[in-house]
Amino acid sequence: MLTRDPALVTVENALTAAGLTDRMAELTEKVPSAAAAAEYLGCEVGAICNSIVFRAGDEAVLVLSSGAHRIDKAKAAVHFGVDKLSRADPEFVHAATGQRVGGCAPVGHPQPLRTLIDESLADYPHVWAGGGVSHAVFRITHDELVAITGAPSVDIRA
Repeated sequence: MLTRDPALVTVENALTAAGLTDRMAELTEKVPSAAAAAEYLGCEVGAICNSIVFRAGDEAVLVLSSGAHRIDKAKAAVHFGVDKLSRADPEFVHAATGQRVGGCAPVGHPQPLRTLIDESLADYPHVWAGGGVSHAVFRITHDELVAITGAPSVDIRA
C-alpha cells in the first residue's frame, strides 16, 4: 500500500479531478534512472515521462520529457520565451512543486507551472510519470498529459 505522503495525495487528487482514477503504481524498489524505471515497469525507456524543473530567471518551469533522450534547453527556452534555462536545485524544485526531486509529477503543484511536453511521448500508447514521491508512478497517455497540464506538445529533443 502506498504511503499517504501529502505530495502523493495531492497528485492523486489532481488525477481524480481530471477523471483519471486507478492510475497509481507503487514501486517496491529504487529506480534511480529512466532505464531502471523502464526495466521495473516492463516498458521502453522512452515511455518514462521525466518531470524536470528548470529555472527561467526566478520562475520555475516544467519540462515533461521522454526518458529516451536529453532535452535541448535552448529549444525549450525559445518555447518558454526566455533567453535561457538553468537547472534548478532540489530546494527550488521543492518550493515550486511541493515535491522532491526523484518523484516530481506533472501535476499537483501549489501553483500551476508553465509546462512543455516532449512530443515524442505521443509515440507510446501510455507513459509512466512520477507520482509526487519517489516510490510511486502513474500511467497516462500523451493526450491526457496535454489535457491535464494545458501544456503544448513540442519538439525539445537534443
